[in-house]
Amino acid sequence: MGAPTDGKTIQATSIGSDSANLIIELEGRERAAKQFPWYYGPTYLLFWVGLFFAVVIPLFQAVPTALKIAEESASPGKFVAERAQGILLSISQMGPRVVGDHVNEVTIVEYMLAEIAKVRSAMRDDLFDLECEVQRVSGSYLHNGLVNHYQGVQNVIVKLSTRTSNSSSYLLVNSHYDTKPGSPGAGDDAYMVAVMLEVLRQMAISADLFLHPIVFLFNGGEEQPMLGSHGFITQHRWSANCKALINLDGSGGRELLFQGGPNHPWLMEHYKKSIPHPFATTTGEEIFQAGLIPSDTDFRIFRDFGVVPGLDMAGIYNGFVYHTEFDRYTVISGGALQSTGDNVLALVQSISNAHEMYDTEPYSEGHSVFFDFIGLFFVFYKESTGVVLNICFSIGAMLLVCLSLWRMRKVSGHAVGTFAGAFGVQFLLALAGFVLALALPLIMCVLYDAGDRTLTYFSNSWLVIGLFICPSVIGLILPLTLYLTLRPNEKITHAYHLQIAGHAYCVLLAVLCLVTTALSIRSAYLFLISIVFYVGALIINLVTRLHCRGYYWSFVLGASQLMPFLYHAYLFHMFIVILIPMVGRFGVTTNPDTIIAVLCAFGTILSLSFAAPLINMFRRPKSMLGGLALAMFVFCMISVSDVGFPYRPKTNVMRVDMMQVHRRFFEHDGSMSSENSGYYLHMLDRNKDGPLHDTMNLTGLTRLGEDCDSELMCGIPCYRWCSARKEARWLPREEPVQLPYPTVLELVNKTVLARGDQARLEFRLSGPPNMGLFFKPRSGVKLLRWSFAQGMLDNPATYRPPLQVQITYGIDSTPIEFYVELSKDNGNFDEPICELGVSGHYVGPRVERDALSEQFLATLPDYTFSMQWPSSYARYIY
Repeated sequence: MGAPTDGKTIQATSIGSDSANLIIELEGRERAAKQFPWYYGPTYLLFWVGLFFAVVIPLFQAVPTALKIAEESASPGKFVAERAQGILLSISQMGPRVVGDHVNEVTIVEYMLAEIAKVRSAMRDDLFDLECEVQRVSGSYLHNGLVNHYQGVQNVIVKLSTRTSNSSSYLLVNSHYDTKPGSPGAGDDAYMVAVMLEVLRQMAISADLFLHPIVFLFNGGEEQPMLGSHGFITQHRWSANCKALINLDGSGGRELLFQGGPNHPWLMEHYKKSIPHPFATTTGEEIFQAGLIPSDTDFRIFRDFGVVPGLDMAGIYNGFVYHTEFDRYTVISGGALQSTGDNVLALVQSISNAHEMYDTEPYSEGHSVFFDFIGLFFVFYKESTGVVLNICFSIGAMLLVCLSLWRMRKVSGHAVGTFAGAFGVQFLLALAGFVLALALPLIMCVLYDAGDRTLTYFSNSWLVIGLFICPSVIGLILPLTLYLTLRPNEKITHAYHLQIAGHAYCVLLAVLCLVTTALSIRSAYLFLISIVFYVGALIINLVTRLHCRGYYWSFVLGASQLMPFLYHAYLFHMFIVILIPMVGRFGVTTNPDTIIAVLCAFGTILSLSFAAPLINMFRRPKSMLGGLALAMFVFCMISVSDVGFPYRPKTNVMRVDMMQVHRRFFEHDGSMSSENSGYYLHMLDRNKDGPLHDTMNLTGLTRLGEDCDSELMCGIPCYRWCSARKEARWLPREEPVQLPYPTVLELVNKTVLARGDQARLEFRLSGPPNMGLFFKPRSGVKLLRWSFAQGMLDNPATYRPPLQVQITYGIDSTPIEFYVELSKDNGNFDEPICELGVSGHYVGPRVERDALSEQFLATLPDYTFSMQWPSSYARYIY
C-alpha cells in the first residue's frame, strides 16, 4: 500500500488541476474576506493628505538656488540671477510706467539702452553682431470688441546674430516694460525684462555660436492693450523674418508654459529636450483660450497678425499683488528668477539652433498634448497620437473590466447575470458619486453666496479643504458606502462589490475620455492618466489572481494610485494658486466660488476616484464619512468668523477701480445742457461695494443699471471694461473735479459728399495720452467709414453701436486727426445724425488729484487697492 493521503489531495487528484486551483482561490478568499479594523481607516485617509503636503507642495514650490555674480566664473554660460535681480530692482524703483508718461517713454528707454550698451561692451564681437534701435510706431486694430488706435508707441529692439550666420529666419523673444496705472510692475513684467537682458548677455558673451539671429523685443505698450507687439509685428522690417516666438509675461515666479503653437509641435520637442525645470499643461492652454481667464498676452497679437508660432510662458506667483502698487521687488525671489532664467536661456539656445527654423511650414503638424509630471520631467505628443492613446486605453480598459468580471463569475460559480447586474448598479452608483462630488461643493457656493459670504478663502486658501474638498470627497464615496452597508446582493462578496465599484469608475472615466476626445478636447489626457494606472493594477491583479483573494488586490490598486494622485493634486493645486487671486477681479455678476469649487471637485475626482472608495475596506466606513462631515462643519465655522473675511492689507487686497469724473453734455446746437462731477466706481468682485461702507461715506451711491441705456455709454468714461458698465456705481459730488488740462474735440469740417446722402465729418482731438471715443449713429444713419481699423464697420451684425475706439499715444503727443463718413436715408444732414462721446483719462503717476479727491481716496479701507485717476467725459450731438 502507498503512503497515506489527505482528503484535499484525493479531491484535487480526482477533479483535476484547474478545479483544484479554484478551490485554493476560494479558501484564500475566505481567509482574506474580512474587512480591516476601523481604526486603520482614518490613517488611510490621512496618508493621502500627508502625501499632498509632503510631496506635492514641496515640489510645487521648488526652485534652484540663485547664482551670484561672484560664482559666475565657476559656472560659465549659466544664467546669473543676482545680476537680473539688480536690473529688476532698478526698473521697479522707477515706479509705474504707463504709456505716454515720461518714465515709460524716456526714463526706462534710456535705462534699457544703457544696459544693452553694457552687453555690447562685454560681447564677443569677433563672433557676434548686435543691432539695437528704438522703434516709434503708430497703428490701429480691432481687439476684444473695440478698436485700439495708437501713435508714437515705443519698442526697444535688439537683434543678436553670429557673424557667420546666413539664416533669414529669426527667433523672436518678447516681454514688455510698461505697467498698469499705479503699479511698479516688478512681476508684470520687469521680471521678464530682467530675464531677457541677462539671457541676451549670456548669449553675447558665450563662445557657442547659433544658427539663427535672435530678436529681443522689449515692447513699451502691452497693457493698453498690446500696442507695442502689434506695432512691431505689422510694421517692423525684421518682423517678416520672425519664424518662432518665445513670449514672456505674468506676475512673477515660476513660469508656466500655457500656450504653444498653434500647430507646430516641434517647438514642444525643443522645450522637452532643453528645459531644466519643466512646468506646463495643455489644460491651461484650453482654459485660457476658452476665455475663462481675465487676462491676455502679446502671444495673441503675434499669432493673429503675424502668424508666428511660439511658446507663451507666464509667471504664476504673486497673483494677489498683480496690477497693484504692491507688485514690488520684494515679492520676487532669487530662486524663481534663476528657475525662469535657466529655462529661457536653454530654450533660446535650443530654438536658435533648430533646423526647423529654416522652413517651419513642413513641421506644422497639428496641436500637441503636453504636461510636466510634478516638475520632474516633461511629456508631449501630437494630438493625433493622443486620440489613438485615448481610444486604445479606454476600450482596452473596458475589455479588461469584462475579463475581470468573467473571472469573478468563474471563481464564484454564479451566473453571468449576477455580475452584470452588480456592475450595472455600481456604474450608476459611480455616476451618482461623480454628480454628488460636483454638486455638494456647488451647493456650498450657493449657500455662501446667499449669505453674502463669498470669497471667504481669498486670504486663507486652506479653507477650500473644508468648504469644497471635503464635500466633494463625501459626495464621491457616499452612494457606494450606503449601498455596501445595505448589501442587497449577498451572492457577491463585499470584496467583489468593492472591486466592481473600481471597475465602474474605470468605465465611467473611459467614457468621459472618449467623449472629450470626440470633442477634440486635449485635456482628455487627464482621464487617460487615471485609466492607465488603473489598467496596470488590474492586469497585475488578474495575472497574480489577487483579485479573487479577498482584499489583497487593494494593495496593488492603492500603490498604483500614487502617481495619478501626485499628478492630479499637483495640477489642480496649481490651478487653485493661479485662480484664487484672479476671482477677485472676475466681476460682480459671476459667483467666483463656483469656479474654485468646480476646480476642487474635479481635482478630487481625478485624484481620489479609485483611492477614496477603498475606505470601505475598513469597518465602520460611515464613521469616516461622519468625520469628514465634522471636518467640513469645523471649516465652515472658521470661515464665517473673522478668519473668513476675504481681504488683507498689502497682500490680499480688494480691487476698486475708480475715476474722478467731470462730465459735460452738449446738444445739437452746441449749447451745454448739463455739467456735473462724481466718482465712477468699477467693482471687480462679487462683494461689490459692501466692504467699503465701513470707512467711506457713500451716501447717494447708485448702480447705473438698465436705465443707463438712455444715455450714450451710461454717461461715463468707461475704460476698456465697458461691457460691465451697468454694474458700475456712480457717486455724485457737489464740487467739480479739477482736471490737469482739458480734453478737446474740435469739428474741423463737415462736408456733404457728391451723392447727397453721405456726409464726412473731420475732427481734431487733443488731451491726455489715453482717450476714448464712442459713436452712436441716430436712427436711419449708418457709419460707413472712418480713420480707424475697419473691422467693426465691416461686421455690423456683430458690432452694434455704440462703437468704442480707444486712443493712446506714447512719445508723440500730436493731436489726433480723424474723420467719419455716414449715410442718411433722407439726406438731411442739418438735423442730428450722430452722438459722439469723448473721454480723457489722466492715468500718469505724476498727475495730481484735486484735494477733495485725495480726501475721498484716503477713506478707502486699508485692505483695498484702487487703480484710479481723474477723467473727463463729454457727449456731443452732430
